[in-house]
Amino acid sequence: MAYRFVRARPKRDRLPDLRERLDSGDIEAMDPFGRAMTRSLERARFDPDTGEAVWVEEDYCSPPLAMEREVLDDYFESLTVVEENVDESAGWAQIEDLPRLWERAASL
Repeated sequence: MAYRFVRARPKRDRLPDLRERLDSGDIEAMDPFGRAMTRSLERARFDPDTGEAVWVEEDYCSPPLAMEREVLDDYFESLTVVEENVDESAGWAQIEDLPRLWERAASL
């Protein structure tokens, strides 16, 4: 499996819609990437130093996140794949001390 370490600036006014789509299962139902994207976005963190959401995304596209961007570009700006082939556990460990994105989303 390929995992990408991702950073992106949330479009604050769009986060409630993203939350609704995650909760309703709309994104999870998207084939082939919906389940992995939902898991990643549910676990996403917020970096208060940069104002970015950060997460590890399972992805097999070339270029990275090619299919996922049809969703991600609606909710995030300046999306950057920081590391294309990160170990999933190590990637999440890098950001485990940051606050969860969804805990911070209401105050953004």
